[in-house]
Amino acid sequence: MQDATDPFAEFLTSLQGIWINVVSFMSGMLAPGWRQNQVFILLGLAVLAWLLHRGTGVMLENWVRSREGWAKWQLRFIVQIKRRLGLMWFAALAGLVYAVMQNITWPSRSYLIGLAATLAAVYVLVAFAARLVRNRPLRRIVTWAMWIYATLYMLNVSDDVAGFMDGMAITVGDFRLSLLTLITALVVIGVLLTMARVVSQASASTIRKNDDISPSMQVLAVKGVQLALYGIAFYMGVKAVGIDLTGLAVLSGAIGVGLGFGLQKVVSNLVSGVIILLDKSIKPGDVISLGETFGWIQTLGARYASVVTRDGKEYLIPNEDLITGQVVNWSHSDDFVRLDIYFGTAYGDDPHAVRKMAIAAATSVDRVLSFKPPVCHIVGFGDSSVDYILRFWIKDPTGGLTNIRGNVYLALWDTFQENGISIPFPQREVLLLEDSKLAVSKPQTDATSG
Repeated sequence: MQDATDPFAEFLTSLQGIWINVVSFMSGMLAPGWRQNQVFILLGLAVLAWLLHRGTGVMLENWVRSREGWAKWQLRFIVQIKRRLGLMWFAALAGLVYAVMQNITWPSRSYLIGLAATLAAVYVLVAFAARLVRNRPLRRIVTWAMWIYATLYMLNVSDDVAGFMDGMAITVGDFRLSLLTLITALVVIGVLLTMARVVSQASASTIRKNDDISPSMQVLAVKGVQLALYGIAFYMGVKAVGIDLTGLAVLSGAIGVGLGFGLQKVVSNLVSGVIILLDKSIKPGDVISLGETFGWIQTLGARYASVVTRDGKEYLIPNEDLITGQVVNWSHSDDFVRLDIYFGTAYGDDPHAVRKMAIAAATSVDRVLSFKPPVCHIVGFGDSSVDYILRFWIKDPTGGLTNIRGNVYLALWDTFQENGISIPFPQREVLLLEDSKLAVSKPQTDATSG
């Protein structure tokens, strides 16, 4: 029975120790003497720091407005400085007063001022260091947690608070989880994940700048580095706080079986994405056609590929569709694309001259390649025209296909107009036989109407 009450007794003892320290500290500041004098000095420094913050903040804002061409990160940094000018002024003034009082009076008579200066400087450093955390709610949690810990540590009550939180624990068999262990695990894992994110961003930037690596392998390498770094950070964080992961093996296996049935499509898309990156069949920048969708690959994600069309629409195509469906990759092995257009001319026009004119018209268009010259052939004798096919090559399918076809058609029209080449259209003649009812009745109708 004694063992069951020990944790609760330790909890009460820790709580009582913290309360005694707080009451002793507050009573010391309220009593007349140097502690109270230091409190008044700190209040005066706070007012002076606030006035300096108002004045220098306006000066800093006017100075920044007079500058041009600054990057966004520089402007964000200046904004953060402006927000914390008051705390920075207070830390500087308190540090200066503390240094002077250390030389002209007893060190104990400036202890609170030195403590306030140190805490203010730590608060400023924590505020800037927390900017590495991009998520705003998480950044606020990290900032306040580090501020609270720094305050408790500087007040020499961190051990009492740690004992208090360690007493708030849940015990199931051999497993014990305290509030202190949970907070420590979150802090360690958060720090390691932040470091992993910074390292992964730096490595991703280095990989993307390497022109010897293909775009698809760059994406795969970046994803692999991120997965490895985040996995190592999480594992190290859990092991650092002493949590045994062997007990989670059975639970993770059961969860894996359940997810295998419910997330088949998701897993299929993930595996398909890895296959696409490995076989290099599709890579960022390729121009593809999938059904009615024509555009270029902007990004390759773990679950889908982003395809941007000429009209600005962005299609998120699952990776499985790119593996199982029929995809036309216009720039798989190279960027050369051959286009065909059809036209017809009248039977009275010389076909030899028409072919030469068509080739010259296509060559005059900017995007048509001259070192792969266009060709023109007769493909049939139609009812109303001689039918031709004009073939030409381009090297920039990302610039669009419909517009280049339209430009070639316009060049053909202008060339044919200048040289008197006609483009026929179907015409029909209707002959009225003399014995038909329409031919017989029409004069009678005219006579009657007259």
